[in-house]
Amino acid sequence: MEKIEFYDTLHKDCIAIRTKVFIEEQGFKGEFDDIDERAVHVVIYSDGVPCAVGRLFRSEQQKGVYKIGRVAVLKPYRGKKLGEKVISSIEEKCREIGGKEIVLSAQCRVKGFYEKLGYVQFGEEFLDEHCPHINMKKYINDKK
Repeated sequence: MEKIEFYDTLHKDCIAIRTKVFIEEQGFKGEFDDIDERAVHVVIYSDGVPCAVGRLFRSEQQKGVYKIGRVAVLKPYRGKKLGEKVISSIEEKCREIGGKEIVLSAQCRVKGFYEKLGYVQFGEEFLDEHCPHINMKKYINDKK
């Protein structure tokens, strides 16, 4: 059984999953930052085991715009649509708090995943540490 939990602080389950996926598997160094202190974090549990995470935070530059980041699913749980559940639960939370648009920086290799969920690319490809990324966005209400 799956359970979705939101946390106002960087929960130990978020740290464990992000460390495993982004630091150990993908080699990122600057995984944790000051945004973690102001973000809302989501964790999906499968039979009580933390297996997927993401975070949501308000853009400091644009009113009504929120950012998704640090979406990760542990390897044994991939292919079970948990990434989609992370995104849909974050989008729902964003609507609840008045968000109108969500932006994110996707690793280029998973751009198609976000496109299937309604996100569109904007801007040019860029490197985040060693990894190619692209900015993407999605309007989450009827008005643009």
